[in-house]
Amino acid sequence: MGQLIILRHGETEWSRARRHTGRTDLPLTGRGERQARSLAAPMAARRVVRVVCSPAERARRTAALAGLRVDEADPNLWEWDYGGYEGVTSEAIREGRPGWLLWDDGVVPGDAEHPGEPVERVGERVDAVLARVRPYLAEGDVALVAHGHVLRVLTARWLGLEPAAGRLFALDTGTLSTLGTEHDRPVITSWNLPPG
Repeated sequence: MGQLIILRHGETEWSRARRHTGRTDLPLTGRGERQARSLAAPMAARRVVRVVCSPAERARRTAALAGLRVDEADPNLWEWDYGGYEGVTSEAIREGRPGWLLWDDGVVPGDAEHPGEPVERVGERVDAVLARVRPYLAEGDVALVAHGHVLRVLTARWLGLEPAAGRLFALDTGTLSTLGTEHDRPVITSWNLPPG
């Protein structure tokens, strides 16, 4: 059985500034492009049978620079819709909501382009992704190229945990992680590895 290869896109201006970047589509920074290129060598060493990517340009560019041909752009891999917190840092949110944590307190509604969503909805989206890609694992590895929070929720769901358990899995930009099985049970086989 193959593994799920989890690639978080390279750095953007907002990820560097720690601003919540859900549906705003930003390009990679120069560092982000270098991070993505560094993923090419470890990816070339794997037998990847399917590549599924977020529709966001930052994810698609990461996949291309990592030498991957995207088979499918899946809207279910878009980042968490942060609603009214789009583009805002956690520090700034806590000025008005002391002690706020995304995983516990969620988001507030935003505009029509950023209505916001609860973590449970993110969990439903990644459950759909996992259901569709599992059959490919019989043939080899499947690469998923997307965003920090959605991939953390996906990891929690792979492990059979509630979506909010994604809080346990810190994930940096431009990193590679793998999910697999041990004794037919889902496990993390590597996590948050820097490229190269």
